[in-house]
Amino acid sequence: MISDTILKEPISITAIASISPLGTSKEECWENYMGMGHVLSQKKIGDTIDWVGELTNNGKAALIDLRKSDSKYKNLDDSVLLALFASRKAMADAGWKPADNFGVNIGSSRGATSLFEKYHREFLTKEKVSTLSSPTTTLGNISSWVAHDLQTKGPEISHSITCSTALHALLNGVAWVQSGMADKFMVGGSEAPLTPFTLAQMKALKIYADGSPAEKQAYPCKAFDLEKKRNTMVLGEGASMACLEKGISENSLALIAGIGYATESLEHNISISADAVCFQRSMKMALGEIDPSEVDVIVMHAPGTIKGDISEFNAIQKIFCNKLPALTTNKWKIGHTFGASGMLSVELAVLMLHYQKFVEVPFTNAFEKPSKFNKILVNAVGFGGNAVSILLSKP
Repeated sequence: MISDTILKEPISITAIASISPLGTSKEECWENYMGMGHVLSQKKIGDTIDWVGELTNNGKAALIDLRKSDSKYKNLDDSVLLALFASRKAMADAGWKPADNFGVNIGSSRGATSLFEKYHREFLTKEKVSTLSSPTTTLGNISSWVAHDLQTKGPEISHSITCSTALHALLNGVAWVQSGMADKFMVGGSEAPLTPFTLAQMKALKIYADGSPAEKQAYPCKAFDLEKKRNTMVLGEGASMACLEKGISENSLALIAGIGYATESLEHNISISADAVCFQRSMKMALGEIDPSEVDVIVMHAPGTIKGDISEFNAIQKIFCNKLPALTTNKWKIGHTFGASGMLSVELAVLMLHYQKFVEVPFTNAFEKPSKFNKILVNAVGFGGNAVSILLSKP
């Protein structure tokens, strides 16, 4: 069943691939999801030691191999290389060929953060920068390099809508496919934010987890812990791409059953309202005519901040009233990957639909686990109050 008139026909996710602190394959990711521990670690970035979500050793090796594979790739930012890895895998899993001329829409909240910081330091020291400083730090270079690497001649789009970037890419892909202007679209997000300046920005907002040795506790990021007394957001790196196709096929992993989006008026640069009006609107729009009781699970945005987690939970209560679905999030395990986070949440939802198992938040286990999974709602929101909700269902 399709949620309402926004989606006139089914659109399938025929492949989804990622590279993240969970691993480089769906099987490795699911194995790590089944464990009750997190995959965060403490790392010295700049002059401080902080909790972060780093790539696995296999993931780091994959980026090294990519740099070596083509002389043009050695000067690219990790945000581009992450996208190249995930995109290649998604394309192969979907069985797409360059002749399909599929579209590409990959977003990032920060883009080439590491290279930008490197070139800026160089400029402050020498008052000069390298020749490639501009083309390798533009936000659009992620989609451009992916389109070049995959040799597709379809449309390529880049954008940044903060932490809901990847789900906005999915919205764009749905619009292109539904309009008839493209039959296939690759969508997703990529982020490599583990840099001194980026972490300093989060600390300036007073939302980052304490990285001191005394904080070597079981769960440094308490995403969706509504009882926490301090902010516990942790940054992670990664990329995730999904392949969208019109209709239902044998290789459909999940169907997009509803889409919703909303932006609310802001009282502060980073705030959303106490009841997250933007989420209420986006979830209601994604549900359409579907009864809320049909939703088995919600994969929350839940960044690990006090206000962010509580406001989203309040919004869910407003929409689902006394019959809440099972609620989960992956940020306690891998950290917040900014622009890539929404698609990594979609990947979690697709895996739960496939394996018919619930991935719980171990320190917030107050929900009845569903016995079967037919519909899962995925949320994302970012600075600017721009929320997106995607309803997925089994094919």
